[in-house]
Amino acid sequence: MKNWKEKGMQGVFLLAACASILAVALICIFLFANGIPAMKEIGFLDFLTGQTWRPGNNIYGILPFILGSIYVTAGAIIIGVPIGIFTSVFMAHYCPKKIYPVLKSATELLAGIPSVVYGFFGLVVIVPLVRDYINTHGIRGNGGNSMLAASIILGIMILPTIIGVTESNMRSVPEQYYEGSLALGATKERTIFRIVIPAAKSGVIAGVVLGIGRAIGETMAVIMVAGNQPQMPQGIFRGLRTMTTNIVMEMGYAADLHREALIATAVVLFVFILIINLCVSLLNRRNDND
Repeated sequence: MKNWKEKGMQGVFLLAACASILAVALICIFLFANGIPAMKEIGFLDFLTGQTWRPGNNIYGILPFILGSIYVTAGAIIIGVPIGIFTSVFMAHYCPKKIYPVLKSATELLAGIPSVVYGFFGLVVIVPLVRDYINTHGIRGNGGNSMLAASIILGIMILPTIIGVTESNMRSVPEQYYEGSLALGATKERTIFRIVIPAAKSGVIAGVVLGIGRAIGETMAVIMVAGNQPQMPQGIFRGLRTMTTNIVMEMGYAADLHREALIATAVVLFVFILIINLCVSLLNRRNDND
């Protein structure tokens, strides 16, 4: 009877694993089966390097959206990664026990806030601040709806992911590393940044990559604060449009080649995520070998 139960549970686990693999496979088949023909009809180079998006004239160039996604994600990384790592260091090694539960709950709450709420916060708070800065300094801008506002919002949104993964990996570093470094005369700060964080490097990188994945795939919050201008990015105070926002804004009324071009945009976004994950896997593998 025990053997039958074990075999039954193994079958359940295998079925769950196959369902996950099947879901990924179906998504890949759907995207590539509908997106690649559109790229061929438009022209791969024209589609990827074209600077004009005019569905009414059958002109589909997504370079502005690719650069918009890259720039906004890079801005979110510049803002969110240092804050996330420093917060993780504080929570793991400096935070008083009385404050830790409150801070931990607050960071976990950030992960549960809907993206539309982040977008509304950005629209009501961040965008007016950027607009006031532009008006005060006489900078040409887009009324606050800009790359900078989108980067700030995304930087806040990726914080819980980076903090959660980084802190757990820092706590998993053997205590002997930390104590041994202190015993040799190193300061607490030097021990953390020269011993603990390098020892948890694979986990820190994983947290950063997960944050990048959320930033590059975010839609609703970016729609509300980025300006949504289908043109080449012209500065941090000007509006832009990302690949995800372009898909969401136009898929509702798109048809024929226009719809297929939007699916092809999703293919490019999917490939971006795959490349990022592949690069991180290779980096971690090389670090493990070293």
